[in-house]
Parts: sequence; C-alpha cells; structure tokens
Amino acid sequence: MLSIPIYVLAAFAEIGGCFAFWAWLRLGKSMVWLLPGMASLAVFAWLLTRIEADFAGRAYAAYGGVYILASLAWLWRVEGNRPDRWDVLGAAICLTGAAIILFAPRSS
Repeated sequence: MLSIPIYVLAAFAEIGGCFAFWAWLRLGKSMVWLLPGMASLAVFAWLLTRIEADFAGRAYAAYGGVYILASLAWLWRVEGNRPDRWDVLGAAICLTGAAIILFAPRSS
C-alpha cells in the first residue's frame, strides 16, 4: 500500500515538470521555467524506482491510471477547468485497470 502515495507524488512531479515545458513553449514563459521542470522530472523518475514491484514495466503500467487521475486533478485545480463526466468515467476505468495490475495475486 506504500506504493499509492509514491505513485501520487510521482504523478504530480511528472505533471509539474511537463507543465513547466508547456508553460515555456505554449504560454510564452521564460526558459527559467525549464530548470525546476527538469528537476521535477528527475524526482518523478526517482520516485518510480521506489515502487514495490518485481518488474519495472508492471510498476509503470499501474502508474498510468494514477497519472490520469492526477492529470485531471491538475486540470481542475491548476488550470481551472473542471473535469466532465467523461473524464471521471475514463479515470475510473483506468484506475480499475491500474488496481488490477498492482494488486492482482501473482504466483511468481
């Protein structure tokens, strides 16, 4: 269960880092935005290595659902655009898939 808060922190680190590049390229912000953006992306990558999983690919696959939910939270709280019912439904489906990947009983 420790994986869940790590996934959440990783998601916001990735989104924050990517948003820094978005702000620079799409919103005309200074290149200075890239420095904390790159640091945030490095923190994201480091956090994913802390996930308790036997295989990196499985850890990354489960992370996808958490990333989608965190992206919608960012959309709402940072960008001021409330997710619609289709966003919520899609996130619920993805989180269900992530939970199956992360918590399924494995024989090996």
